[in-house]
Amino acid sequence: MLNDPTFWVAIAFFVFAGLMIWKARQPVLKGLDARAERIKTELDEAQRLREEAQKMLAEYKRKQRDVAKEADDLLANARHEADLLRRQAAADLEQTLARREKAALEKIAQAETQAVLDVRAKAVDIAIAATAKLLSENVDATRDQALLDDAIKNLGSRLH
Repeated sequence: MLNDPTFWVAIAFFVFAGLMIWKARQPVLKGLDARAERIKTELDEAQRLREEAQKMLAEYKRKQRDVAKEADDLLANARHEADLLRRQAAADLEQTLARREKAALEKIAQAETQAVLDVRAKAVDIAIAATAKLLSENVDATRDQALLDDAIKNLGSRLH
């Protein structure tokens, strides 16, 4: 066996392989350590990004709730304002109708008063015309002179 060249080639191969492994072990281990460190750094970065994403998601959800609440508040406020405006419009309409009714009643009262005055004026005109007709038919010249004298005599007492 010691004289067999195959044995010595095998020994040389194993020694060579051992030396290669022993010499290559440090760079391989450093490379593996560097790769492990790089993977650890990437995992840490991924964890940090995940936490940041969760914080942003929570913040956006909070903002969404706040905006939804604000929108609900605005809607409730708009409904309240619309109700107030509707009530005010109804009250204004009622006041306007009351004013118009009052104005119409006043116009009717004025028309009635004017109609009464017109009827009185017409009655006076008719009475004067009737009196003039009766006087012209019933009063003669002598009686006319007596009435005129009587009116002049009583003029002083009637003016005071």
